Amino acid sequence: MRKGILAVATAGAVALGGLAACGNSGGSSGTSGSSKQPFVGVILPDSKTSARWEGNDRPYLEQAFKDAGVKYDIQNAQGDKNAFQTIADQMLTKGVNVLVIVNLDSGTGKAVLAKAKAQGVATIDYDRLTLDGAADYYVSFDNVKVGELQGKGLQKCLTDMNVSKPTVAELNGSPTDNNATLFAQGYNSVLDPLYSGGTYVKGPNQSVPDWDNAKAGTIFEQMLTSAPTIKGVLVANDGMANSVISVLKKNSLNGKIPVTGQDATLQGLQHILDGDQCVTVYKAIKLEAKATSDLAVALAKGSNPSTSQTVKDPTSGKDVKAVLETPVAIYKDNVKDVVADKYVTKDELCAGAYAAKCTAAGIS
Repeated sequence: MRKGILAVATAGAVALGGLAACGNSGGSSGTSGSSKQPFVGVILPDSKTSARWEGNDRPYLEQAFKDAGVKYDIQNAQGDKNAFQTIADQMLTKGVNVLVIVNLDSGTGKAVLAKAKAQGVATIDYDRLTLDGAADYYVSFDNVKVGELQGKGLQKCLTDMNVSKPTVAELNGSPTDNNATLFAQGYNSVLDPLYSGGTYVKGPNQSVPDWDNAKAGTIFEQMLTSAPTIKGVLVANDGMANSVISVLKKNSLNGKIPVTGQDATLQGLQHILDGDQCVTVYKAIKLEAKATSDLAVALAKGSNPSTSQTVKDPTSGKDVKAVLETPVAIYKDNVKDVVADKYVTKDELCAGAYAAKCTAAGIS
């Protein structure tokens, strides 16, 4: 499996190698870069729904901008849509000539992108596409593939546990996040045929507002009460999976009901080592951050990069220039590859009671 993760990294490097500076033609808002000091603004969404934003994305982006010698400002909206808009206004006032956003929803994201465009500022949707937002670029992962890996992971775990005709519950991500729609498209492409064929029973299915982990726990507790025969839980990310596992522990069901996740968080990986979570999806955020910083630096310096991919905005119908990295499914037998990729350290993952579990999982 380590070879697989290295292959992903190589593919990302090749895609980035295809970013070609094409001068200032083509009408990109990035053309303002030649007359201004290169200055990149980045707005992250929160630090509550996932540890990745402050623990991984921020340091990767900071280091990339430092290495490029480009002025930058990275701020976090902490889930507040008004703060998100205020931060954007402040960054535009301070003179950023590239604005990178992770939207909280498409409505506020679209408003911010429109202001940037009106001021000739180049824009990048980072991780989440802003529907009808007209960003110049979009950098993320193949999010339908993320969902497919979750669906196939749950199927594998149920098969390995010899569960017959399981009732499956689904906890989807935020209904205002286009990524959540894409994840669901992916895992339902796996699960729907199993439901319709009678192999699985379709159980409770609900979206979790704002990816709120506490709400996810409450929703799942209600699901389990209404459908106590649940035998598998498709959960859209590791933070919400932790809440689901807490509910299962209260009912002495942890490890007996497979749970999915996403983001390969430290907590999620430890749940996998414990046997309480069957799979997470690893997204090599350093590749996503590198693609974004490469684009942002080029735009800030006045270039108009091209990409080898596009994504169609389902609302506007516009093709957005894109870089999409490849996700990887992580089970107990390849948790070691996330450590080898330096996404988490052995010291963090294998502390205390996890030392023996790491040894058993081949983490050295």
